[in-house]
Formats: sequence, C-alpha cells, structure tokens
Amino acid sequence: MENKQIKIGITHGDINGVGYEVILKTLADNRLTEFCTPIVYGSPKVAAYHRKVLDMPQVSMHQAASIGEARADQVNIIGCTDDEVQVQLGLASEEAGKAALQSLECAVADLKNEKIDVLVTAPINKNTIQSETFHFPGHTEYLEKSAGEDAKSLMILLKDELRVALVTGHIPLTQVPATITTEKITEKLRLFNRSLKEDFGIIRPRIAVLSLNPHAGDDGLIGQEEQNIILPAIKQAESKGALVFGPYPADGFFGSGAFESFDGVLAMYHDQGLAPFKTLAMDEGVNFTAGLPFVRTSPAHGSAYDIAGQNKASEASFRSAVYTAIDIYRNRKAYREANANPLRKQFHDRGNDNEKLDLS
Repeated sequence: MENKQIKIGITHGDINGVGYEVILKTLADNRLTEFCTPIVYGSPKVAAYHRKVLDMPQVSMHQAASIGEARADQVNIIGCTDDEVQVQLGLASEEAGKAALQSLECAVADLKNEKIDVLVTAPINKNTIQSETFHFPGHTEYLEKSAGEDAKSLMILLKDELRVALVTGHIPLTQVPATITTEKITEKLRLFNRSLKEDFGIIRPRIAVLSLNPHAGDDGLIGQEEQNIILPAIKQAESKGALVFGPYPADGFFGSGAFESFDGVLAMYHDQGLAPFKTLAMDEGVNFTAGLPFVRTSPAHGSAYDIAGQNKASEASFRSAVYTAIDIYRNRKAYREANANPLRKQFHDRGNDNEKLDLS
C-alpha cells in the first residue's frame, strides 16, 4: 500500500518536558503503523525511562542504527544522543538542550536527503537548545535556514477549518511595527494563498487580514499602518488573483465568529494570532511550517515542565500534528500530479475522447 510508505520522522524535543509522554501515547495506538512508518530520532534509554516513570504499557519500538534499518509497519527509534544523557524532569538543562538539538539535526539531515517524508517535532526549550549551530528563536527559523538561502517560511496554526498565519513570528513586540512592511505582508499572503491551495486543497481560498492598530486605526486616528502599509499589500495580492479581505479589527474578529467566513486569517504578530487561536483550539492545535520544500508540523504547546512526568499531558495536539503532516504530504502530491504537464494531459484526455467516438 502506498500509504504505508510514508515515513514520519519524529524528534523527541526537550527530554525534561512532556515530549516523550505525548510521543509514546500517540505511538501506543497500533492503528498508526497501518498507514505510515514512524521513526523517532532520540534515545531508546530515555524513551524507556519516560515510559517507566509514566507507568505506561510497553510501546514496541524497533531500535535502528540508521534510517536504512527502519522497518515498515513498526515504530522505530534511532539513537542519536549521547548514551549517558540524564533526564531531569521539569528542569531546564544544557544537557537536555544538547539532546534536543542532536535529535533535530539527525532528523533534518534525513529529511533533506528525502529519507523520510515528513517531520513532526516535539516541543523544545528555546533557550537551552541554543548553540553554535542553533542560534534561532525557534524551529521555524531553523528549518527555513536549513531549506536553503532562498527559502521563505510561514507559520500557520491550524485546527480543522481554522488556520491562522503570522506576518511576524518570534520577535520582541517592540520590533513589530518596524518589521511590518507592504512587501513582507505581500510575501506572506503569497505563501499563505499557495499553501491553502497546495497543502489544503482549497481551490479559491478566502484570506482575512487583521489590522495592526486598535479598531483598524480608526481611519488614521490611532495609526497609519492600515492605510499606508496593510491596504496596499491587500491590493497587490488582489491584483494577482488572490481573494484577500480586510484589514479587520483584531479585538472582535474571533469572538464574533467572523473567522468562520474565511479559509485563513493573517495576523500581524505572534500573540495577536496565537492568543485567540489557542483559546479556541489549544488541545488539538497544530503548528505547520508552510512555504518550505518539506512538510513539518508540531503540537501547539510547549515543553510543559510543570506537568512533566506526571502522566497529565494530553497527546491530542501531537497526534493531530502527525495526521496533519500525512494529510499535507498527500495533498501536495495530489496537487503536483494534477498540475504536471497540463497541456500534455489535456491533449491525452482529448485523444482518449476521440478514440471513443465512432467516426465511420
């Protein structure tokens, strides 16, 4: 079966948090291996430690030395951390940060070499993971750099039909106004529109754009960004055929249910989009890095040190991240096949139709 060939790379994230808990709970469902091959990049020793602390049933994992030894129809784990790495549940440590980075680097290397099909990342501690090779505010920026100099990414938070994308991501709030430009918004709208088509199969996506200032600036009374920066970007996107609307005041947009009229919502900054999103979809929300040549998703929550090792973490968000990665991978493949050599396909189809006609 083609579906079984989908190889899902899973990074273990911060080993002192709830990463292994949500991974193990997700992989405990044997139905998952019926249509994909999960490969955890981490530590068999650490995985076993978490299972024991959580008092969970045994999750059968095939220990592979490399991706080449991974077995289809089974859960696999590739050891890529130091053998003596120590777990300190609920604590931030350099050792845990190093282990998280080792897992991520191994998985991304296989992803770029097309040895795995998609990547699902467990939460990291953005401080402890910092090193000479990781000097980014999060996964999104690291993966954008890993994809190449010309790669442009877009952070999309999603659950079912709710999809929220961001113009600016992990930057201080004081830097947001200066970072938002017409060119940047236009670029994000292009990426968003393309992703909604290719990754989610929406033929004519409708995108709502939020304002930066309260009340969308009140016609310039409390801010000029809507008139001078955001509206020109919307018009540029519209001139290229995109269905873009706004800017809408952000304060009541979600509470009023207005978001339900759109396929996607573009927020100006991190908390403007994520605060309402997590209110509506925290338990099953997914973070998707759009715009890159590969598929990466993650749960929409952090390492949750406060409940680490207590068997209280819900795996719903991580499980949704796994299934979302599979869906997006399939949608991209279907889109490419549908749009490959359209003239040749049209000619071929017409030829078949002609063969069916009785011209005698």
